[in-house]
Amino acid sequence: MHYVYILESQKDHELYVGCTKDLRARMSLHTLGKVESTKNRRPLHLIFYEAFLNQRDAFTREQWLKTGWGRNQVQKMLHNFLKI
Repeated sequence: MHYVYILESQKDHELYVGCTKDLRARMSLHTLGKVESTKNRRPLHLIFYEAFLNQRDAFTREQWLKTGWGRNQVQKMLHNFLKI
């Protein structure tokens, strides 16, 4: 399995979109501050993930979610959660 995931920073409330083969291990790296792009934005909470059987499909989805249209979809999809 390959996962596309979204984290929310509790520090600045910004979202981070990532892709990984091992979601638990990747979350551990984020939590420990070993991921350069999120180490100064901890603590982070996993707010969404999708599973894919194909790595290329997961990577394509990650790249799309990082576009303006993708961010719009995330805002619509998680509207009630992000409103809190």
